[in-house]
Amino acid sequence: MMDQETVDKLLAMRLRTMAEVFRELVDKPSGDLTFAERVGMMVDREWSERDNRRIGRRVKEAKLPTSGAIEEVVADAARGLDKAVLRSLATCAWVRAKQNVIVLGPTGVGKSFLSCALASAACRQGFRSLYVRVPRLVHQLSVARADGSYASELGRLSRFDVLVLDDFLIAPMKDTERRDLLEVLEDRYDHSSTIITSQVPTKTWHEMLSDPTIADAICDRLVHNAHVLTLRGQSMRRKKGLGTEDTATTDS
Repeated sequence: MMDQETVDKLLAMRLRTMAEVFRELVDKPSGDLTFAERVGMMVDREWSERDNRRIGRRVKEAKLPTSGAIEEVVADAARGLDKAVLRSLATCAWVRAKQNVIVLGPTGVGKSFLSCALASAACRQGFRSLYVRVPRLVHQLSVARADGSYASELGRLSRFDVLVLDDFLIAPMKDTERRDLLEVLEDRYDHSSTIITSQVPTKTWHEMLSDPTIADAICDRLVHNAHVLTLRGQSMRRKKGLGTEDTATTDS
Protein backbone atom coordinates (compact mmCIF):
# COMPACT_ATOMS: atom_id res chain seq x y z
CA MET A 1 0.00 0.00 0.00
CA MET A 2 2.76 2.41 0.93
CA ASP A 3 4.59 1.54 -2.31
CA GLN A 4 1.55 2.55 -4.38
CA GLU A 5 1.17 5.76 -2.38
CA THR A 6 4.79 6.60 -3.21
CA VAL A 7 4.15 5.92 -6.90
CA ASP A 8 1.02 8.10 -6.83
CA LYS A 9 2.92 10.95 -5.21
CA LEU A 10 5.72 10.72 -7.77
CA LEU A 11 3.17 10.80 -10.59
CA ALA A 12 1.40 13.76 -8.97
CA MET A 13 4.75 15.60 -8.99
CA ARG A 14 5.12 14.68 -12.68
CA LEU A 15 8.06 12.40 -11.95
CA ARG A 16 6.79 9.68 -14.25
CA THR A 17 10.15 8.07 -15.00
CA MET A 18 11.13 8.01 -11.32
CA ALA A 19 7.80 6.28 -10.60
CA GLU A 20 8.56 3.64 -13.25
CA VAL A 21 12.04 2.99 -11.86
CA PHE A 22 10.63 2.81 -8.33
CA ARG A 23 8.17 0.13 -9.46
CA GLU A 24 11.01 -1.80 -11.11
CA LEU A 25 13.09 -1.69 -7.93
CA VAL A 26 10.15 -2.83 -5.80
CA ASP A 27 9.13 -5.63 -8.18
CA LYS A 28 12.69 -6.84 -8.77
CA PRO A 29 14.73 -5.93 -5.70
CA SER A 30 18.49 -6.06 -6.09
CA GLY A 31 20.32 -6.70 -2.85
CA ASP A 32 23.67 -5.52 -4.19
CA LEU A 33 22.49 -1.91 -4.55
CA THR A 34 22.77 0.50 -1.64
CA PHE A 35 19.99 2.92 -0.76
CA ALA A 36 22.00 5.81 -2.24
CA GLU A 37 22.54 3.86 -5.48
CA ARG A 38 18.83 3.13 -5.78
CA VAL A 39 17.92 6.78 -5.32
CA GLY A 40 20.70 7.76 -7.73
CA MET A 41 19.34 5.37 -10.35
CA MET A 42 15.87 6.92 -10.06
CA VAL A 43 17.20 10.45 -10.33
CA ASP A 44 19.51 9.63 -13.26
CA ARG A 45 16.71 8.03 -15.26
CA GLU A 46 14.36 10.95 -14.58
CA TRP A 47 17.07 13.44 -15.53
CA SER A 48 17.90 11.60 -18.78
CA GLU A 49 14.26 11.32 -19.77
CA ARG A 50 13.63 15.02 -19.18
CA ASP A 51 16.78 15.96 -21.07
CA ASN A 52 15.71 13.80 -24.03
CA ARG A 53 12.30 15.48 -24.03
CA ARG A 54 13.93 18.93 -23.97
CA ILE A 55 16.16 17.97 -26.90
CA GLY A 56 13.15 16.63 -28.78
CA ARG A 57 11.27 19.91 -28.27
CA ARG A 58 14.25 21.98 -29.42
CA VAL A 59 14.78 19.84 -32.54
CA LYS A 60 11.08 20.05 -33.40
CA GLU A 61 11.11 23.82 -32.88
CA ALA A 62 14.12 24.12 -35.21
CA LYS A 63 12.05 22.88 -38.19
CA LEU A 64 15.05 21.18 -39.74
CA PRO A 65 14.28 19.64 -43.17
CA THR A 66 16.74 16.79 -42.51
CA SER A 67 17.24 14.93 -39.24
CA GLY A 68 20.85 13.94 -39.88
CA ALA A 69 23.22 13.95 -36.93
CA ILE A 70 26.69 15.45 -37.00
CA GLU A 71 28.10 11.90 -36.90
CA GLU A 72 26.51 11.24 -40.30
CA VAL A 73 28.34 14.08 -42.04
CA VAL A 74 31.04 12.77 -44.39
CA ALA A 75 34.25 14.57 -43.40
CA ASP A 76 36.77 14.35 -46.21
CA ALA A 77 39.48 16.88 -47.03
CA ALA A 78 38.92 16.13 -50.72
CA ARG A 79 35.41 17.57 -50.49
CA GLY A 80 36.53 20.56 -48.43
CA LEU A 81 35.57 19.36 -44.96
CA ASP A 82 38.42 18.35 -42.69
CA LYS A 83 37.68 15.95 -39.82
CA ALA A 84 39.38 18.20 -37.27
CA VAL A 85 37.28 21.15 -38.38
CA LEU A 86 34.08 19.14 -38.14
CA ARG A 87 34.99 17.88 -34.66
CA SER A 88 35.66 21.46 -33.57
CA LEU A 89 32.33 22.69 -34.93
CA ALA A 90 30.52 19.77 -33.28
CA THR A 91 31.54 21.09 -29.85
CA CYS A 92 29.44 24.22 -30.51
CA ALA A 93 32.25 26.43 -29.20
CA TRP A 94 31.44 28.72 -32.15
CA VAL A 95 27.89 29.12 -30.81
CA ARG A 96 29.17 30.05 -27.36
CA ALA A 97 31.54 32.56 -29.00
CA LYS A 98 28.66 34.08 -31.06
CA GLN A 99 30.43 33.20 -34.32
CA ASN A 100 28.93 32.31 -37.68
CA VAL A 101 29.37 29.45 -40.14
CA ILE A 102 29.27 29.94 -43.90
CA VAL A 103 28.91 26.84 -46.07
CA LEU A 104 29.58 27.36 -49.78
CA GLY A 105 29.48 25.05 -52.77
CA PRO A 106 27.46 23.97 -55.80
CA THR A 107 24.04 22.42 -55.50
CA GLY A 108 23.79 18.95 -54.04
CA VAL A 109 27.16 18.77 -52.26
CA GLY A 110 25.61 18.63 -48.79
CA LYS A 111 25.46 22.27 -47.65
CA SER A 112 21.96 22.02 -46.21
CA PHE A 113 22.67 18.64 -44.59
CA LEU A 114 25.78 19.99 -42.87
CA SER A 115 24.02 23.15 -41.69
CA CYS A 116 21.12 21.13 -40.27
CA ALA A 117 23.52 18.72 -38.56
CA LEU A 118 25.29 21.66 -36.90
CA ALA A 119 21.95 23.16 -35.82
CA SER A 120 20.86 19.78 -34.45
CA ALA A 121 24.13 19.48 -32.51
CA ALA A 122 23.43 22.90 -31.02
CA CYS A 123 19.95 21.74 -29.96
CA ARG A 124 21.47 18.74 -28.19
CA GLN A 125 23.79 21.05 -26.28
CA GLY A 126 20.99 23.24 -24.98
CA PHE A 127 20.77 25.91 -27.67
CA ARG A 128 17.68 26.97 -29.63
CA SER A 129 17.94 26.68 -33.40
CA LEU A 130 15.76 27.58 -36.37
CA TYR A 131 16.05 26.69 -40.05
CA VAL A 132 14.59 28.83 -42.82
CA ARG A 133 15.34 29.34 -46.50
CA VAL A 134 16.20 32.94 -47.31
CA PRO A 135 13.46 33.29 -49.98
CA ARG A 136 10.91 32.11 -47.40
CA LEU A 137 12.35 34.39 -44.72
CA VAL A 138 12.08 37.58 -46.76
CA HIS A 139 8.54 36.62 -47.77
CA GLN A 140 7.57 36.09 -44.13
CA LEU A 141 9.01 39.47 -43.20
CA SER A 142 7.11 41.12 -46.04
CA VAL A 143 3.88 39.61 -44.76
CA ALA A 144 4.76 40.63 -41.19
CA ARG A 145 5.30 44.23 -42.29
CA ALA A 146 1.89 44.24 -43.96
CA ASP A 147 0.00 42.85 -40.96
CA GLY A 148 1.83 44.91 -38.33
CA SER A 149 3.82 42.06 -36.75
CA TYR A 150 7.19 43.05 -38.26
CA ALA A 151 8.84 44.10 -34.99
CA SER A 152 7.65 41.02 -33.10
CA GLU A 153 8.83 38.73 -35.91
CA LEU A 154 12.29 40.32 -35.83
CA GLY A 155 12.31 39.88 -32.07
CA ARG A 156 11.36 36.21 -32.41
CA LEU A 157 14.19 35.55 -34.87
CA SER A 158 16.71 37.31 -32.65
CA ARG A 159 16.01 34.96 -29.75
CA PHE A 160 17.31 31.83 -31.48
CA ASP A 161 20.90 30.94 -30.59
CA VAL A 162 21.47 29.50 -34.07
CA LEU A 163 19.63 30.68 -37.18
CA VAL A 164 20.19 28.68 -40.38
CA LEU A 165 19.67 30.80 -43.50
CA ASP A 166 19.67 28.37 -46.41
CA ASP A 167 19.96 29.27 -50.11
CA PHE A 168 21.35 32.78 -49.62
CA LEU A 169 21.51 34.66 -52.94
CA ILE A 170 19.88 31.82 -54.85
CA ALA A 171 18.07 34.64 -56.69
CA PRO A 172 18.57 38.44 -56.90
CA MET A 173 17.18 40.26 -53.86
CA LYS A 174 14.93 43.31 -53.96
CA ASP A 175 15.85 46.42 -51.99
CA THR A 176 13.28 45.73 -49.25
CA GLU A 177 14.49 42.12 -48.98
CA ARG A 178 18.11 43.23 -48.57
CA ARG A 179 17.08 45.69 -45.86
CA ASP A 180 14.97 43.07 -44.07
CA LEU A 181 17.88 40.63 -44.07
CA LEU A 182 20.14 43.33 -42.68
CA GLU A 183 17.66 43.96 -39.85
CA VAL A 184 17.74 40.26 -38.95
CA LEU A 185 21.53 40.16 -38.99
CA GLU A 186 21.88 43.42 -37.08
CA ASP A 187 19.78 42.03 -34.21
CA ARG A 188 21.92 38.89 -34.12
CA TYR A 189 25.36 40.48 -34.46
CA ASP A 190 27.54 39.68 -31.42
CA HIS A 191 24.48 38.18 -29.66
CA SER A 192 23.94 34.86 -31.46
CA SER A 193 25.16 32.70 -34.34
CA THR A 194 24.04 32.40 -37.94
CA ILE A 195 24.69 29.63 -40.46
CA ILE A 196 24.57 30.70 -44.10
CA THR A 197 24.55 28.34 -47.07
CA SER A 198 25.10 29.67 -50.57
CA GLN A 199 26.17 28.59 -54.03
CA VAL A 200 27.79 32.00 -54.44
CA PRO A 201 31.39 32.57 -53.20
CA THR A 202 31.70 35.30 -50.58
CA LYS A 203 33.91 37.39 -52.88
CA THR A 204 30.95 37.94 -55.23
CA TRP A 205 28.35 38.71 -52.56
CA HIS A 206 28.83 42.48 -52.97
CA GLU A 207 28.09 42.25 -56.67
CA MET A 208 25.07 40.00 -56.14
CA LEU A 209 23.62 42.26 -53.43
CA SER A 210 23.86 45.25 -55.80
CA ASP A 211 23.57 48.03 -53.20
CA PRO A 212 27.17 48.67 -52.00
CA THR A 213 26.14 50.16 -48.65
CA ILE A 214 23.76 47.34 -47.74
CA ALA A 215 26.22 44.78 -49.10
CA ASP A 216 29.00 46.15 -46.88
CA ALA A 217 26.73 46.03 -43.83
CA ILE A 218 25.51 42.48 -44.50
CA CYS A 219 28.98 41.10 -45.24
CA ASP A 220 30.48 42.83 -42.21
CA ARG A 221 27.96 41.15 -39.93
CA LEU A 222 28.39 37.73 -41.52
CA VAL A 223 31.87 37.14 -42.83
CA HIS A 224 34.50 38.62 -40.53
CA ASN A 225 33.76 36.31 -37.58
CA ALA A 226 32.70 33.26 -39.60
CA HIS A 227 34.07 29.78 -40.18
CA VAL A 228 33.96 29.50 -43.99
CA LEU A 229 33.64 26.00 -45.45
CA THR A 230 33.74 25.46 -49.21
CA LEU A 231 32.41 22.04 -50.17
CA ARG A 232 33.47 20.40 -53.40
CA GLY A 233 32.82 17.23 -55.31
CA GLN A 234 29.99 15.46 -57.07
CA SER A 235 26.39 16.11 -56.10
CA MET A 236 25.43 13.85 -53.20
CA ARG A 237 21.90 13.68 -54.60
CA ARG A 238 23.24 12.51 -57.95
CA LYS A 239 25.45 9.89 -56.29
CA LYS A 240 22.48 8.53 -54.36
CA GLY A 241 20.39 8.49 -57.52
CA LEU A 242 23.07 6.65 -59.46
CA GLY A 243 23.44 4.19 -56.60
CA THR A 244 19.73 3.45 -56.78
CA GLU A 245 19.90 2.98 -60.53
CA ASP A 246 22.93 0.70 -60.29
CA THR A 247 21.25 -1.39 -57.62
CA ALA A 248 18.10 -1.68 -59.69
CA THR A 249 20.12 -2.73 -62.72
CA THR A 250 22.08 -5.31 -60.76
CA ASP A 251 18.96 -6.72 -59.14
CA SER A 252 17.23 -7.05 -62.46
